[in-house]
Amino acid sequence: MRSYRCRPPAVWALLWLWALAVLGVPAAHAAGDGPGSGPGSGEVQAVSLRVTQLYREAAVATRQYETGRREAEKQRTGALRAERLLGRERRRISVLHADLGRLARAQYRSGGGLPLTARLLLATGAEQLMRGQHALSRTSLAVSNAVDSSRRAEARLAADEARARTAWRALRRRTTELAALRRDIERKLVTARGQLQDRADSSVAAGRCPTAARLDEPRTRVGEAWVAPVRTYQLSAGFGRGGERWAHRHTGQDFAVPIGTPVRAAGSGHVVEVSCGGAFGIQIVIRHSDGYCTQYAHLAAVAVGEGDRVDFGQWIGQSGTTGNSTGPHLHFEVRVTAEAGSAVDPVPWLARRGVRLRGAPPW
Repeated sequence: MRSYRCRPPAVWALLWLWALAVLGVPAAHAAGDGPGSGPGSGEVQAVSLRVTQLYREAAVATRQYETGRREAEKQRTGALRAERLLGRERRRISVLHADLGRLARAQYRSGGGLPLTARLLLATGAEQLMRGQHALSRTSLAVSNAVDSSRRAEARLAADEARARTAWRALRRRTTELAALRRDIERKLVTARGQLQDRADSSVAAGRCPTAARLDEPRTRVGEAWVAPVRTYQLSAGFGRGGERWAHRHTGQDFAVPIGTPVRAAGSGHVVEVSCGGAFGIQIVIRHSDGYCTQYAHLAAVAVGEGDRVDFGQWIGQSGTTGNSTGPHLHFEVRVTAEAGSAVDPVPWLARRGVRLRGAPPW
């Protein structure tokens, strides 16, 4: 396949820098020497940049939503516990009210039908007066304590119920806001993905590889030598699988991901091919130090050029559905040489290098 590597016109570089300023995204590199060239390259970079920014916003919104959801679960558990405590408090208040009634009835009975104050006035001796005073003091103290306890319990109950209602309202409001934010970002992502793929298809039809915007990406963990080509994925067609869309057998492992998903170099190496058109659409081939090559196909945009040195985990492009593809995915292939026809099963190959793909059988 033919490879393309040209310097984009200055006008498109200026357009891309303008898009960076408008969107407020920090750029790691201008897309100086890249595989894209000609009219439309700057548009692809701007859309690529927008998709990447939306991915980041979606990731942040999702993390916030999940944090809010976990907090809601914790609050729900706390609210249920509080409801049980409030129920216990209500029952205790009912008991206090019942006790007040019993005290009132006991006071009446102990006076023989007369109030205690009347008994004190009618006392005929010092001893009777002393007993009456003691009974009056004890009864008054019991009644006073019961009334005070009941009032305090009712005040605590009202305060707890008010706090619980306020917490629930705030939690529901925050969860609703986060869900709306995530939905809004997802809607924007759908639009931006469609624009990115449309521009990718137009570029391929014109014989150009569209260049993605190059951004600073987080460093891969120290000591890690190999990574999966995408962070979040579902495995679809595997190595050796038969199908109408392949001449013989499937030569790689497909990762089902949305258009615009950042694609990473599985290992460090040099880019030996960036090409457009054909069954693989927009593709990148990297040669690694152990002699093996990895291929990343059906892309929507690329962020490297032939001859570039790449590190493991470095963002090299964005997924798409160019070439012989029925839907958005990354076709990942491991080859003995850079040429097609020398592929080996990438799943056990990655497993031997410490990368166990989620959903893959154990090796």
